[in-house]
Amino acid sequence: MHLSGKIYFASDLHLGTPDEATSAIREKLFVRWLEEIKKDAAAIYIIGDIFDFWHEYDTVIPKGFVRLQGKLAELTDAGIPVHVFTGNHDLWMFGYLQKELGVQLHYAPIQQEFAGKKFYIGHGDGLGPGDHGYKFIKRVFSNPVCQFLFKWLHPDIGVRLALYFSRKSRYAAGSNEKMLEEFKGEEQEWLVQFSKSELRKTHYDYFVFGHRHLPLDIALSGESRYINTGDWLDYNSYAVFDGTHLELKYYKPAN
Repeated sequence: MHLSGKIYFASDLHLGTPDEATSAIREKLFVRWLEEIKKDAAAIYIIGDIFDFWHEYDTVIPKGFVRLQGKLAELTDAGIPVHVFTGNHDLWMFGYLQKELGVQLHYAPIQQEFAGKKFYIGHGDGLGPGDHGYKFIKRVFSNPVCQFLFKWLHPDIGVRLALYFSRKSRYAAGSNEKMLEEFKGEEQEWLVQFSKSELRKTHYDYFVFGHRHLPLDIALSGESRYINTGDWLDYNSYAVFDGTHLELKYYKPAN
């Protein structure tokens, strides 16, 4: 694929947490970033956990987040491909974003090639060794029967219940209380281990994931790197590919 611009990657906005006011500030910042990159973006990949909770009922969606939705529609209307990946917090996306906003939705990791470089792209949840508790929960949440049963809760009950449990996570605490993620070595990074395992089967120049909430750039071999895009709760971090190199960056508005 010949690049006519840059490829951007970001993840883990967790809009909706810890409260509406804080989330709105984060949403406006991310929309401002999208506005700045649209001038040279060949494609944008938002790789999971845009929302701290999301569930599409047959006739309604969670209220809010209209600035982001409007900006995504504006980008796709302008011909910029926007790829959205489900994460572990917003896996109940069923078609609204594709129909109304024109985004391309992915439920699993994908493989792409840009300017001769091979990319493995995904949110990252449930990959690699360990994390058996979450893998079990994901199977439950992905089960059509469980999804059907949840759908029959009134949205005022279902959404409030889901947000209650979501906001008890460590990422939902106040900024003065939460602990930043720490890098504990490659052997303890499941996505690094997953990437190394995949490399033994197929070569990829870059593995790009979110989920970890920690910006990481790790050499897997002389020709392959693992990039984690971090989050927009603490880092406002993203990755950009210019056709030659993939680089982690941090968004700092001009003023």
